[in-house]
Amino acid sequence: MGRLSVNLCGIELDNPIIPASGTFGYGYEFAELYDINILGSFSCKGTTLHPRFGNETPRIAEAPAGMLNSVGLQNPGVDAVISEELPKLAKCFHKPMMANVSGFSIDEYTSVCEKLDKEPQVGWLEVNISCPNVHGGGMSFGTDPAMAAEVTKAVKAVTTKPVIMKLSPNVTDITAIARACEDAGADGISLINTLMAMRIDLKTRKPILANVTGGLSGPAIFPVALRMVWQVAHAVSIPVIGMGGISSAEDVLEMMIAGAAAVEIGAANLADPFVCPKIIADLPAVMDRYGIERLEGIR
Repeated sequence: MGRLSVNLCGIELDNPIIPASGTFGYGYEFAELYDINILGSFSCKGTTLHPRFGNETPRIAEAPAGMLNSVGLQNPGVDAVISEELPKLAKCFHKPMMANVSGFSIDEYTSVCEKLDKEPQVGWLEVNISCPNVHGGGMSFGTDPAMAAEVTKAVKAVTTKPVIMKLSPNVTDITAIARACEDAGADGISLINTLMAMRIDLKTRKPILANVTGGLSGPAIFPVALRMVWQVAHAVSIPVIGMGGISSAEDVLEMMIAGAAAVEIGAANLADPFVCPKIIADLPAVMDRYGIERLEGIR
């Protein structure tokens, strides 16, 4: 293993840098800019059972040291992802990728995961449980330990590949959610998803986003993400992927020292599409500066 290599749920990565879901499309779009095989992996755009147009516009709003988004899981649906998107990706990416899955019922989660689990390009299933439970009053699956465990158990029953549960930070005790997922069989945890937020247009005196609220991401949320990763990494024994406002090699080291086995980089990709290769290139020198020989083991 090299200086930057890490192990994630039994799969070795050349480095811990993984572009986050929703900021990297299905991968091949960024392959027009650079060789995406330099990445550890990437998490694809959130995929649902049926095609989704997403929320009404405006969907994006600026914020100090970050941005708000309310895209609404726009995607072509899992069947189109398998038949159209993955073949395009196979031409330019030759490593295992992370399939990000969203659903609005247990059946939707299991159906999408079961389909994607069969795809040879998929190394991990990242299950986003920040979605509202349409059969449970609209409460997010990720805000209740019992519901989080139910999704985890159901997905694990129909899959063979590592299942990583992606947690929402919009909860009182994130460690309770993480432990419930681990007890239900999760192979890993990723966090954090975006923080619920809003902006108001002073001219119209109305919310900027058509959906009123959206998810805050970017450097503003890094300290919150770091705290939650630290808490979860000390509460579970399975690997943790840290994300939330990472934009530099120094941020990566902080997140890994806090307990992350790998990291995902989200909003920074939208500000600078070359941020991931820059961070990978910067890591050795920054590691030297702080006396770190290898990333594996600094947690």
